[in-house]
Amino acid sequence: MNTLDEFVTMMRDQIGLELTVELTSRGFDEVPGWDSVHLLGLVSAMEKRTGRSVPLPDILEASSLEDIFNLYVGV
Repeated sequence: MNTLDEFVTMMRDQIGLELTVELTSRGFDEVPGWDSVHLLGLVSAMEKRTGRSVPLPDILEASSLEDIFNLYVGV
C-alpha cells in the first residue's frame, strides 16, 4: 500500500468505514462513524497488509488517519 487512495480502499473493504481521501487529514472526531473499535481494526489490517507493526504509542499520538498511514509507509 503506497497511496492514500489504496489506504482508503482498504478502510472501506476491511474496516467497513466509508471514507474519502479528504477525510484522512481531518481529526478523528470529524470522521463520520469513527470510533475506537475502528482503530483496532485499522491497526490489525495495516499490520497484515504491510507485514510490519508500528509502536502503539506512535499510533495513539496520531491526530488523523493520514498520520497513521504515514507511520506505516514510513513517510
